Amino acid sequence: MRIAIYGTGGVGGYFGGRLAEAGEDVTFIARGEHLAAIQRDGLSVKSVAGDFHIAEAQATDDPATVGKVDCVIMAVKAWQVAEAIDAMRPMIGPDTFVVPLENGVEAADQVAAALGDQHAVGGLCGILAYRAAPGHIVHAGVDPFVRFGERDNRSSDRLETLKAAFERARGVQAEIPEDINVAIWSKFLFICAMSGIGAITRMPIGVSRQLPQTRQMIEQILDEIARVARARGVALPDSAVQRALKFIDALPASGTASMQRDIMDGRPSELESQNGAVVRLGEECGVATPVNALVHAALLPQELAARGETPPT
Repeated sequence: MRIAIYGTGGVGGYFGGRLAEAGEDVTFIARGEHLAAIQRDGLSVKSVAGDFHIAEAQATDDPATVGKVDCVIMAVKAWQVAEAIDAMRPMIGPDTFVVPLENGVEAADQVAAALGDQHAVGGLCGILAYRAAPGHIVHAGVDPFVRFGERDNRSSDRLETLKAAFERARGVQAEIPEDINVAIWSKFLFICAMSGIGAITRMPIGVSRQLPQTRQMIEQILDEIARVARARGVALPDSAVQRALKFIDALPASGTASMQRDIMDGRPSELESQNGAVVRLGEECGVATPVNALVHAALLPQELAARGETPPT
């Protein structure tokens, strides 16, 4: 397959690197010093599943030079999705499909709205990875997995082909779930709750899940998300909230979410795509989300400041 990785950070660098290591035709879209290092020295990945190096990594900052590809794996921050979709247009041919691996539940809808339904599939991933230095990715934990599916859950040759490509790669588990929407919202449950509670407490998950007051907030955040999902027709099982809470309880006590880290570092974050999305989507389907609304409102002033959008005083 001809595959473009749009966003060569921890997620895109790891999964794209594994595909390239397995012999797939992979082009990385990167920028600045990271791009220069990849073009000069290749892409290096230090991984708990085995280190590797792609010496002749194909990389560019100009999608127009890539040509049409079979698949674009989009691995940018959720707030960068709209910009990424617009920039990748030169790589989109009649049969190209885009697999979003962002946190959140709206990326596939954004792809469909901008490029057409036929180009959008649902996707998610699990990994703890980050860019340590230009040209260098670190996979620090979590057994890496990718899950993707047609938005109507029909079977398709194109996704079977992508699954086979991932299965040829080492250090990745690939799956086509029976219901991709359930899979996406199931991940969203715990990542949104962990992000929200971490961002407002500025504490690792081990503290927030133990303190009765903040544990109750986690449970309320989870319950609101589940009710919004079901109101939108997502067939979440009755056990979804408890399963998400069990996952949170199993995380390392020192764990923090990327949204929390971005907010604590004063960077733009995925607030609008996580707790903000719960509030917005809840309003659309008539589901009250008071705890998520509180989290969103409490963090909004800093988010606006990080984006240079603070209202005048």
